[in-house]
Amino acid sequence: MTATRAPADATATPAEQLRVLFDEHSPFVWRSLQRLGVDTSDLDDMVQEVFLVVYQRMADYQERNRVRSWLYAICIHVAKAQRRKVTRRRENVTHEPPEERLAATQLQRVEDREALAFGQKLLALLPPDQREVFVLYEVEHLPMAQIAEAIGCPLYTAYSRLRIARQRIVAEVERAERLGARR
Repeated sequence: MTATRAPADATATPAEQLRVLFDEHSPFVWRSLQRLGVDTSDLDDMVQEVFLVVYQRMADYQERNRVRSWLYAICIHVAKAQRRKVTRRRENVTHEPPEERLAATQLQRVEDREALAFGQKLLALLPPDQREVFVLYEVEHLPMAQIAEAIGCPLYTAYSRLRIARQRIVAEVERAERLGARR
């Protein structure tokens, strides 16, 4: 198999088509699952789960030019199923490891980690339907028509969710800035 073979290649076997899809889109699937709230410790397993679903449904999929929308729709379902499983777990999972001591020369890493944590906090404040639209549009740069199709809502509803998500994020950033100025 060559890496340049397109997934829609009629001569490619399903396994070859899956390999091409995985090679091209696994980083997108990983990021999408992470932003949909899948715990970091479960990400690799959930990426595998997404591509198992892709393999099972590949014969039915026809619109090859909208593969990211299709993959994101699968990610949504896999992430929702994972959240249901996590709520039934008996183990006590922490989302952040114990804080490490960092030397003063690592100030930039600390700032980056704080900024990432703040960004994740902002995303976590959004309801899932708004977070999905926000991440796909602002981070993944998908066209709004594909986003609406992927999440199964009308186009104007997707735009409305994006607008509300932006307003909530801006309000939360402004609130954090006001609290920071009071210290």
